Amino acid sequence: KQWYQRRVAITAGILFWQWINQSFNAAVNYTNRSGDSDIPQSLLLKSYFAATTCAVAVAVTLNKATLKLPPLAGRLVPFTAVAAGNMVNIPMMRQSEITNGIDVLDSDGNVVGQSQKAAVSAITQVTASRIMMATPGMAFTPVIMNALDTKTTILKGGRAWLAAPIQVGIIGFILTFATPLACAVFEQKSSISVIKLEQGIQDKLRDSGRTDAALFFNKGL
Repeated sequence: KQWYQRRVAITAGILFWQWINQSFNAAVNYTNRSGDSDIPQSLLLKSYFAATTCAVAVAVTLNKATLKLPPLAGRLVPFTAVAAGNMVNIPMMRQSEITNGIDVLDSDGNVVGQSQKAAVSAITQVTASRIMMATPGMAFTPVIMNALDTKTTILKGGRAWLAAPIQVGIIGFILTFATPLACAVFEQKSSISVIKLEQGIQDKLRDSGRTDAALFFNKGL
């Protein structure tokens, strides 16, 4: 009975914190989309529920799958859930960009047109950046905490309460460096080769006598 109650408590905790995390991510992804791309409220709600449901489902499924595996496997469940959630959350919250395209500009900042392919590139870059941002803190911290728990006496007995502040401290320290580094992997003003853009944009440039090799777009954050 105690084992069952403990599993229920763990599952409830996973559900709650993944919901909180993906709700926060949904707000961040929407406010940091490329330019002024708008999204209807109904679509926004559908995207939010799809993203949060995916992350929660992955977390609960993996948590059950790791019951018979070493403790370290269970500690890595949150990272896997967050990575999977990002791969759904970001495209869903920015899907209007994929549907309508985003502005592509020349080197002088003039809008040449709207490109769906540039939107896909922007969202792909942001998704990769977010996963890279989460990887050090959520993948390395469980390994460190597992080592402290199994190979030292730091967290034994009356010092068990140190686990939470130590974990928070490690994650905070890692994020201090991981966040700016991950954001800097892809330039905010990204470029895309003209030959990779829609034929309509290529024709527009050719008809106007332009010879631009690449155009630029705001990838968002």
